[in-house]
Amino acid sequence: MRTPRSPMGPGSTVPRRGLSTVSGDPVTVPDPTRPVHLQFRRFAGCPVCNMHLRSVVRRHHEIEAAGIREVVVFHSPAEELRRHTGDLPFAVVADPDKRLYREFGVEQSPRALLAPRAWWPIVRAVVSGAWHVVRGREHLPASSPHGGRLGLPADFLVAPDGQILAAKHGEHAYDQWSVDELLELAARAARTPPPAHPAPAERP
Repeated sequence: MRTPRSPMGPGSTVPRRGLSTVSGDPVTVPDPTRPVHLQFRRFAGCPVCNMHLRSVVRRHHEIEAAGIREVVVFHSPAEELRRHTGDLPFAVVADPDKRLYREFGVEQSPRALLAPRAWWPIVRAVVSGAWHVVRGREHLPASSPHGGRLGLPADFLVAPDGQILAAKHGEHAYDQWSVDELLELAARAARTPPPAHPAPAERP
């Protein structure tokens, strides 16, 4: 079953709202002082999500040096996410009701796993994930993940005023921005003067 895609994309404005991370800390999106890389992942313990996030962790110092704040959303409950994401150096938000997914038009589809371009990353992720589980660095996902296994990833680069500077809706489970792509998009946005438009309204 597919979630209808919203028109939210580059040039759209994200209303400011306060969120809570799985550790209970507040996080505001958009951030009033710096761009936010808002990435939507799949379920807690998802092997392809973990493989990608390991690449983000390795280069998180570069992302911070570029003035970007990472906020990662999963459609799993907070209590399930804590055992999988406790050591991540950025904000992780639980959205088990998929309210943010619907707002941003993030989809689910069988092509998440069936697209041929996803097969090799999935094999790599499962092998790598098994090694990390054996070494005690990661945990196995639930046999029936909350929200299912067919979610697609998505990335949004959100300016401090709420404008979406760039967006990507993944076509399969491992279709997202690399760190290099994120840094290039942020650098390009910093060189481009934003158009004048009203500031986003506060969301209660």
